[in-house]
Amino acid sequence: MRNIDMTVIADDAVPLAGTLTLPAGPGPHPAVLLLHGSGPIDREGNSAKLRLDLGAPMAAALAAEGIAVLRYDRRGTGETPGDWRAAGFTGNREDAAAAVRALAAHADIRADAIGVAGHSEGALHAMALGARPDVSAVVLLAGFARTGEDAFRWQIRSVTRGLPAPVRRLVRALVARQLDRLEHTTTDVTRVAGLLPMNARWMREMLRHDTRADLADVRAPVLAVTGEKDLQVDPADLDEIRRLVPGGAEVHRIPGLTHLLRRDEGAPSVRSYRRLLREPVDADVLGLVADWLGRRLGETPGGTARETERTASS
Repeated sequence: MRNIDMTVIADDAVPLAGTLTLPAGPGPHPAVLLLHGSGPIDREGNSAKLRLDLGAPMAAALAAEGIAVLRYDRRGTGETPGDWRAAGFTGNREDAAAAVRALAAHADIRADAIGVAGHSEGALHAMALGARPDVSAVVLLAGFARTGEDAFRWQIRSVTRGLPAPVRRLVRALVARQLDRLEHTTTDVTRVAGLLPMNARWMREMLRHDTRADLADVRAPVLAVTGEKDLQVDPADLDEIRRLVPGGAEVHRIPGLTHLLRRDEGAPSVRSYRRLLREPVDADVLGLVADWLGRRLGETPGGTARETERTASS
């Protein structure tokens, strides 16, 4: 396995700085574009306040299956220029589509064997990319099947469930008021209730987006995984994902798994996030994704990617 720098040129010519992990053995290789969650996220899935550290372990797991992995820094993060607050939800999706095209054009990559794997917001973009003829497999980690507004309101109810009733009602009322204000903004960035600048365009576009239409248009095989203890995405949406995807989807509701892709033995709470992030990404989830993608993308005239690699090295 080796990592090389790869820059994706977005539709508006912004250079998205990334890393392409290539498996051992000769190419061209099947490949997966890894898309992370929302906010100022770098290629490894990290922000200043939340270090998910998903990129490297996912790349290693897939490389062991003979699959290359591309991930890149979002606008305004890492080595990619720009302002992440001014990047909309739709713009993030367009950047992801540009990355798929860049992968297909790369000399070390098989253009007929490209998958997309997304976590959280990344899963929503993976749903849309699944309708493209150049995408052969889709992995959804903590994706939802409803409007963004419905998903956000479910999340607020979920994370505040353990609060005292008066506090819970106050928080939910404040969030509802701020959502209404955000939906009526017209700028890319705004201040709400005197707080720090917020990415208003992203919020407007995400709240209005309905992922069910994207799921109904998917033409590639789909693996959907959500944790039983996910507080940010309703695990019950897995049933709707399976129903909506033409031909069905393989779905897994993982016991004990949280939105952070770590397991929690206790009662689910966002107060546990800091502790959970000291642990690595769940190995069973990485194994499930790698095995599934290996079977969907690894087929070559000479057998699976792993079989081809073994033959080349023997």
